[in-house]
Amino acid sequence: MNLMETARQQVADIVRAAYEKAAAAGDLPQAALPEPAVETPKDATNGDWACTIAMQGAKVLHMAPRKIAEALVGHMVLDSTYFKDVSIAGPGFLNFTYGMGWYQDAIRAVMQQGADYGKSKAAKPEKIMVEFVSANPTGPMHMGNARGGVLGDCLAEVLSWAGHDVTREFYINDAGNQVDKFAHSVEGRYIQALKGENALEFDPSWYQGEDIKALAQLLVQQYGDKLLDKPEQERLDIITGFGLPHNIEKMQRDLARYKINYDVWFRESTLHESGAVAEAVKLLEDAGMTYEQDGALWLRSTAFGAEKDDVLRRANGFYTYFAADIAYHRNKFKTRGFDRVINIWGADHHGHVARLQRALDAIGLDGTNRLEIVLMQLVRMMQDGEVVRMSKRTGKSLTLSDLLDEIPVDAARFFFNSRAAETQMEFDLDLAVRQDSENPLYYIQYAHARICSVVRGAQQAGIALPDAAKVDLTVLAHEEEKALIRAVALLPEEIQTAARMRDPSRLNKYGVVLAAQFHKFYNACRINDAEPALRDARLALCMATVQTVRNVLAMIGVDAPEHM
Repeated sequence: MNLMETARQQVADIVRAAYEKAAAAGDLPQAALPEPAVETPKDATNGDWACTIAMQGAKVLHMAPRKIAEALVGHMVLDSTYFKDVSIAGPGFLNFTYGMGWYQDAIRAVMQQGADYGKSKAAKPEKIMVEFVSANPTGPMHMGNARGGVLGDCLAEVLSWAGHDVTREFYINDAGNQVDKFAHSVEGRYIQALKGENALEFDPSWYQGEDIKALAQLLVQQYGDKLLDKPEQERLDIITGFGLPHNIEKMQRDLARYKINYDVWFRESTLHESGAVAEAVKLLEDAGMTYEQDGALWLRSTAFGAEKDDVLRRANGFYTYFAADIAYHRNKFKTRGFDRVINIWGADHHGHVARLQRALDAIGLDGTNRLEIVLMQLVRMMQDGEVVRMSKRTGKSLTLSDLLDEIPVDAARFFFNSRAAETQMEFDLDLAVRQDSENPLYYIQYAHARICSVVRGAQQAGIALPDAAKVDLTVLAHEEEKALIRAVALLPEEIQTAARMRDPSRLNKYGVVLAAQFHKFYNACRINDAEPALRDARLALCMATVQTVRNVLAMIGVDAPEHM
């Protein structure tokens, strides 16, 4: 249940009913009024909801907004609603204030729904795939993958809570030039490991990382020097068949350690083996979107507004990555029937977005509307006020595995989800491990642990925990109590907004606000030593709050500790 949305709808219904009565009584002219605009006031002293219908209707009613507002209020009936009063402010704002019934229902909704509090049924539920990370299996995952992993995972979770059928997918780029380059790189290091570095000049275009050397050493352990006697292509095939599964398994272990588990690991190579790439390209040819030049097949990308056309099939007969990408997305929509696909990409891929969408349009898949790309900006790792440029382990860029050796997984997940994808961010490694209120994750987790301590204290004192259906919650009249209830009631709305805006970082910000409001309540209101009726109501509020905090942390994928 979304009590915020219910209250908003009630305001709109109250206003519409009041206008019909005012018009019938002759106090307002008959006219086609617009849909009442209802929003939360910036200043909480102005009430819980504000409606601007008086200003909206001034032109069609040919009356001053204040006069319209006065006529509406004169005909309003608040009985059996969540509101105790309505007032007029300024030029004609209608400000509505909650009665205790709303506060009571807000607490009971959390206590009744428990771990499901915040979940809702989408008005139009969709079958959605969220594809994220999708790193080449030719090396370790870097910080872009680390940020994209959390953003994708949290977005998928938010969409699921918002009522959609969500699948998490990792696209394994196990075909194409990068795989050939990977095989030659490992082959070079394998030969050097057996014969010495001077036995072979290592091509500067090959992969240079220490992970390639490590793979070569594993090959030596597995095969000794036997691969040297194999024909080159057979040797490269053996290396690919050995190295890629090794790297993919390492990715799966690192991502599982990062609390990311995919529903599907999809291999690019299956698209080529099944003929899906050739089939997708043929559809583009049939649609008149291609031409041949210099022996290659080109897509007319400039017809989509791109600066240049794209090669689909090279002169040597091999399909490009772009052709495979079109076939992959056709598989998502056509073969597997997803209504919507959301990809988390690095900002450097921005030029690829429209081309892919329009290519899908050309084969009848409405890519412009059904394929969404969330472009993710870069992240800078900071420590001691300096940019962290080097990995302690490899001497190259900091990897996901390196990061998780340095800081807790929960800290990594929370901090990478703390900014919207399109925002550049600095990840402060020192702040991520601090155990004080400056660390937002610690601040939220501490609030959870503090509430758990309050509840334990009550139980240890022999106080029975309140029953949501029976406890009298109308005694919660303190302003900090009401403010905390309003904060708790925001969760379903925040989830819906985060899903709609594709911005799961809203959960981090909401969690901090909720924790801050609890601390204010805790400092202002005695709990276990209050008189019994008030004590039980406040305990119920604590139980609703701790459940809300727990649900927020669950969506972000971090622990909710009971002791700190």
